[in-house]
Amino acid sequence: MNKHNRTAVSGGWREIMHEVIFEADTPAGRYFDVLLIMSIVASVVAVMLDSVHGIHVQYGDILYRVEWFFTLLFSVEYVARIISVGRPWRYMTSFFGIVDLLAILPTYLSVIIPGSQYLLVIRILRVLRIFRVLKLALYISEARLLRQALRASRHKIIVFLFTVLTIVIIMGSIMYLVEGERHGFTSIPRSIYWAIVTLTTVGYGDISPQTNLGQALAAVIMILGYGIIAVPTGIVTVELSRARGNEQTAWACPECGRNDHDNDAVYCKHCGAKL
Repeated sequence: MNKHNRTAVSGGWREIMHEVIFEADTPAGRYFDVLLIMSIVASVVAVMLDSVHGIHVQYGDILYRVEWFFTLLFSVEYVARIISVGRPWRYMTSFFGIVDLLAILPTYLSVIIPGSQYLLVIRILRVLRIFRVLKLALYISEARLLRQALRASRHKIIVFLFTVLTIVIIMGSIMYLVEGERHGFTSIPRSIYWAIVTLTTVGYGDISPQTNLGQALAAVIMILGYGIIAVPTGIVTVELSRARGNEQTAWACPECGRNDHDNDAVYCKHCGAKL
């Protein structure tokens, strides 16, 4: 076989592997994703059962073998994903690439750090691939719109959270001065904790102001909390309305594996490869 034929064969099997692993439009791709999701759910159930003392004592050895079986299976799948894309680093640094890696690392780390295998519940994040399998186009579209809106509004939300943090620090410090240790506000951090609980309208009731001034300040924080809840909702809503004008496809790039492309896209916006 000459060099040209070898290249053609190599490109062919990689293309087929990419289609099976990253796409859900073909029967093979659909079966692959269904089996993958079933394996993910089974592995997460095994990890959760192993955390139950009675089950661990009786079936610990079996669950340990099951855990390693799924870890090796997902390791092979992870390597196959890397091989099947033209630019492995792009996939490895993507959201699902990182999740796929984190899904197998805890078992290997458990050899060095006992107990770390319980972090394997992160595998449940991989079930998000079920949206591709079931072809729920409406939900996929809405999920992308939400992601776009959150990404676009992240700077505003950060400023908002910083403002809220400033408010609870100030109000907590004032309540510490007003109420003092005799009423349960034993330190500024504990008073800040009370301010956060009150501002978010959770209200555990483990600490409460006893003085008239303290109760008046608490009332202000409670009312302020209701107003603050609406702020991030408004920010994201505005960005959602903007994002609706930029619909995206579910096509997976053959090079980096990303699939958040515009409907009329010809090239991948992440790596520049032709779709």
